[in-house]
Amino acid sequence: MAGLNRKGIWRSLSPARKFINEMMYFAQQVPLIPVARTMHLAEVVAGRGRSHPRPSWTAVFMKAYGLVCQREPLLRQAYIRWPWPHLYEHPYSVCGIPVEREFQGERIVLAAQIREPERQTLDQLEGHLERYKTTPIDNIGYFRMALRVGRMPKLLRRFLWWSTLDISGFKRAKRLGTFTISSYGQLGAEQLRPISPLTTLLTFGPISATGEVVVKIIYDHRVLDGANVARFLAELEQTLGSEILSELGSMASSAHAQQAGLAGTRPEGLGGNAQAAA
Repeated sequence: MAGLNRKGIWRSLSPARKFINEMMYFAQQVPLIPVARTMHLAEVVAGRGRSHPRPSWTAVFMKAYGLVCQREPLLRQAYIRWPWPHLYEHPYSVCGIPVEREFQGERIVLAAQIREPERQTLDQLEGHLERYKTTPIDNIGYFRMALRVGRMPKLLRRFLWWSTLDISGFKRAKRLGTFTISSYGQLGAEQLRPISPLTTLLTFGPISATGEVVVKIIYDHRVLDGANVARFLAELEQTLGSEILSELGSMASSAHAQQAGLAGTRPEGLGGNAQAAA
């Protein structure tokens, strides 16, 4: 024990941590209420297992929730404070997605956006997610912006966040999204009450082999009421079992047809030998 430094260490906040801290500062000002529903997605689990390439559950839930938002304009609304309190409705959904990356020796969380997830295939959504996970951070505009804001003085950071959230609904949706999706289900954990400055945050826990999963929507009570959110969760489960299940089936059929085509194709020079062997 001799010579052991028994004092703590001061560490400066990184730009990424400052960005998240400002997000949490403004999220704490939103009256957020969670609503949960236990969903039974055995058919979706089986359909995803047969599909190739297999989409992540984040992509699956993102598209399903995007389809619900497309049908339910309330989910595309946001509470705007200035010049007087009012609701702004965006014409389409924008998913804000947190992405964990390694940067300068630190695990950080950066935010990206995916526009109109309901109009994209699951394969396309998975491509976006993979790009945000693997492309160098400096090559992603959303990531560069977050780090640039994190390097600004505190008063300027606060002003930028305030102006984004409370002045222009269009810029709010463009810069941050209309909803957030975040899950630790793949890590075997469930978020109890996450917060976000956006109108809704969708989260889900671990999905059992039988397809049972707890799905939550954390919503801004200035925009939505709990009964509607409960109905949206029921609609989300129906969407997963209909449109999403159908797309997973199409992916499985395409993969099977492709494999069958490859199996039936032989180099011309081997055709005679194959027949002779038969």
